Amino acid sequence: MIRIKGVGLIRKTTKSSAGERTLDLPDFALSMLRRRKLASGGRGPVFPDSRGGWRDPSNTSRDLRNARGSAEFAWVTSHVFRKTAATEMDRDGLTARQIADQLGHAKVSMTQDRYLGRRAVGKHAARSLDRAHREAKGKCEEGVSAG
Repeated sequence: MIRIKGVGLIRKTTKSSAGERTLDLPDFALSMLRRRKLASGGRGPVFPDSRGGWRDPSNTSRDLRNARGSAEFAWVTSHVFRKTAATEMDRDGLTARQIADQLGHAKVSMTQDRYLGRRAVGKHAARSLDRAHREAKGKCEEGVSAG
């Protein structure tokens, strides 16, 4: 939603076609959305303004600032929640492509560069290199014994 002076709130299009998608949501989110839809009688926005209409993004930002409280938490923005979701999906083993799809990124590189932190490499990398070494060593030993 954006506000255009003299027009009011309008729904803007997404940045890319990846933004228009159907998402599988976690159970806790589905339950909350169902409760809100039921409470609204199934009409209007799920997160309405005080009069039941569309929320102005600037009011939503203000409400988030008020909810987070003191300046100590000024770093908490709505974007922090997106990054946290990406981090949790990464921690759970989803691929960068799956995370990019959930976030609506057309390019996986955007997700990797901006949302996924570098972390210590797990044991998988070491096991993979050990396996490759064993296989290569075995082929070399086969070549020596055959010669």
